[in-house]
Amino acid sequence: MRYSVGQVSAFAGVTVRTLHHYDKAGLLSPSGRSDAGYRLYDDADLVRLQQILFYRELGFPLDEIAAILKDPQANAVDHLRARQRQLSEEIARLRRLAEVAQRAIEVQQTGVSLTPEERFEVFGEITFDLSYATEAELKWAHSHGQRQAMARAAAHTKEDWAHLMREAGAWRAELLAAWDEGEPSDGERAMDLAEEHRLHISRWFTSCPPDMHRRIADDFAADPRAFALVVPPSQQRPGLAAYLCKAVHANAARRADGRTPLEEDR
Repeated sequence: MRYSVGQVSAFAGVTVRTLHHYDKAGLLSPSGRSDAGYRLYDDADLVRLQQILFYRELGFPLDEIAAILKDPQANAVDHLRARQRQLSEEIARLRRLAEVAQRAIEVQQTGVSLTPEERFEVFGEITFDLSYATEAELKWAHSHGQRQAMARAAAHTKEDWAHLMREAGAWRAELLAAWDEGEPSDGERAMDLAEEHRLHISRWFTSCPPDMHRRIADDFAADPRAFALVVPPSQQRPGLAAYLCKAVHANAARRADGRTPLEEDR
């Protein structure tokens, strides 16, 4: 039995234009023509079209489908296995994106509860990069400290944030002064500044033992978005993030040696 291009289009749920494209690409040429020159497809053509649409549904490009159909016994299984791996990776990627989207919603819902005007008034140049915030949420999703920090941040009033930012600003000025005056990152002054930063986190967000502080400092050195949370780009110096990271590590080692009082004793 022979079928017109319109009939095949209706059977297969594809457009006539798609069938013309398959013909032009040499992927599916009709086995016959009517007296008037119109394309006519037989049952074998429909079987081939089903195969093409199957591979297209799996995301294969047309040139790869042509190669599979040219020698199906030799190529189909290998191609399908490769595609299965690709699809599994894509599924994992989409699941991660869905999780990131959910975390972004949570960050927006449980983050700093200030209006845009209040944010500008309180934070000034310090900005919160949503992409970094959601990645941090994913990274520390199962951390009690992260959950506690988010909950406490959500509970802060405008006055709390203003106090917090004044404290952070004074600390930042001291950090920049230490850097500009050439203080070594493992010197007393730099380590004391690192300790002040650790205690600042503990006061306002979550208990920050030295191990956690080292991880935070590593993020400062590795990711400009993280460091911009403590020093805005206009005030940064080349190498400052690494300097602070080294000071934090030096302070953690100092505390481990018992050369500074424990937080509980202060």
